[in-house]
Order: sequence, then structure tokens, then C-alpha cells
Amino acid sequence: MDNFKSRWQITKNWQLLFPFLGIVILGYSAFRIAMAFTEDFHLVITLALSILIYFILLKLTLFIFKKLENKWVVLHRWEMIRIFIVFAVTGTSSMYVSRPVFKMLGITKESLNPIVYWILFIIIGLIFYQILLVFFGWLFGQFQFFWEFEKKMLRRFGFKRFLD
Repeated sequence: MDNFKSRWQITKNWQLLFPFLGIVILGYSAFRIAMAFTEDFHLVITLALSILIYFILLKLTLFIFKKLENKWVVLHRWEMIRIFIVFAVTGTSSMYVSRPVFKMLGITKESLNPIVYWILFIIIGLIFYQILLVFFGWLFGQFQFFWEFEKKMLRRFGFKRFLD
């Protein structure tokens, strides 16, 4: 355990919450992906595929951590896990918020051309994503990181004059 704490620069026990949450979220994601492929199969096959997908996702995540470690400015390595959790929660939440908005506006796949529907869905989802990213960043104690990230993203979308 001491090796794990030193690797992730964990100095207080409460900071272990974020690696634990990361492991749980990664496991849940692996299970959901496996369920999409093995819907009609036995639970044992689904769990075996979940374990395989979990280790693939874990390797991919650790690879991404190494690539972003020098690019993102954080005080401790465990904060990167917190940032990844914020991205995961924000992405999921923006889709959950967008769906009721579409229902409220009466926009369905049947009422619009599918291409127009998906373009609108992406645009509305992206708007909510921007708002929720800063909110969840604040909620998880990474407001400054996500505020800078948000300003950089908005500049890329062409809103540079509104930010200066």
C-alpha cells in the first residue's frame, strides 16, 4: 500500500478515495461494454469479457496518464485521477441532461431527418458539456484546472473575443 501511495503521491488517507472511485468507474465501464457485446450470453461469459476489457481499459488509462502527466499542471499525480473522473461524469451527465431537453422541445428521431437530429443532439450536448465541466470541476475541487481548460476550448471554438 505504501508503494501505491508513493507512486500516486498520496499523503492523506482521504485521497485514496479517488483511485478507488477510478477503479470502480473503470470496472463499471468494462462491465457495460461487455454487456453490450454479450447481451444474450451467460453471465460468466459477460464477467470474463468484463475482466478482459477492464485490463485493456486500465492499460489504456495508465498510458494516457503518462502522456498527459507533463502536459497538465497538477500538484499531485492522484489529482489526475480526479480530473479523469470529472471528464467521465461530465460526459455522461451532459447526455442525460440533453435527452429531457430534446423531449421538452418535441425533437425526436422520427420528427427530424436523422442527420439533423444527431447534429442538434451533439450541439446541445456540447453546450451542456461546457457548463457541466466547470460545475463538476468545481465540485471535485479542480475548478481552476477546468476553468483554464474551458477557456482554451472556447477559444478553439472561435469565442476568443468574449474571453479577453
